[in-house]
Amino acid sequence: MNNPHAIPRETAHKLARYALFSFLVTFILARVFVFLIMSKAVPNMYFFMHGTHVHHLNYGIFLLSVVGGYSVFRRPVGRKAETTALLYGVAMGLTFDEFGMWLHLGGSYWQRASVDAVIVVTALFGLVAFARTLRKFEQRHFWSFLFLMIVVLGFGLVIYLAGSRLGGLMGPTLQNLESASSP
Repeated sequence: MNNPHAIPRETAHKLARYALFSFLVTFILARVFVFLIMSKAVPNMYFFMHGTHVHHLNYGIFLLSVVGGYSVFRRPVGRKAETTALLYGVAMGLTFDEFGMWLHLGGSYWQRASVDAVIVVTALFGLVAFARTLRKFEQRHFWSFLFLMIVVLGFGLVIYLAGSRLGGLMGPTLQNLESASSP
């Protein structure tokens, strides 16, 4: 039985690459803008409502809601599906940039959990965007996959250790910068 809503695998890969691209660009831009605002290199562009800072994860949540509803009820194809994938990546970037804050219901913007979550989401987008289908997964791919997993796990360990060391060195400076920039 054919699935009437199935899309070709190449299209799914392409849409995942669009989402991955906009996710990473949004995350990087969000971090750059927050740092520039906190260091007072650019004016404070934060949105406040009755004295409450509306964090950009809220924009991401609203955009995720709109994109999700549009995807379910309109089922976009072609250029509209590509635009939807780009907007989905933006929404995910805005939301997961502050993952640590919504996981812990507060705290510093510079929480390690946010960066870890972005790495996990990036890896998942990457798998959907670039991984072969399981039917085409052959014996020779198993050994390449196993080697790649060992390399990725080793890289993850190095990133974790370096991030912990960097966090110990830069963490207090970033937290002082964040508290000094609060209204």
